[in-house]
Amino acid sequence: MQTASTNIGERLCNKSIRDISWPLNIPRSTVSGIITKWKQLGTTATQPPSGRPRHMTGRGQRMLKRTEVTNCLQSQ
Repeated sequence: MQTASTNIGERLCNKSIRDISWPLNIPRSTVSGIITKWKQLGTTATQPPSGRPRHMTGRGQRMLKRTEVTNCLQSQ
């Protein structure tokens, strides 16, 4: 069974970026970016960000402490 995206992919195979973007009504830069991402990574899924995670806010720290206490009380 073929999905709509498979059918579109088969019809648009080996066509220019302009020929792909026009019937789908999306910018050429978007199509170009998707094709580049596919060629480099083999997927179009969003990749995790590189680098160190952001600093935890005060609210996040309070929530973490609250869940630690709750889990500790439930396990006893």
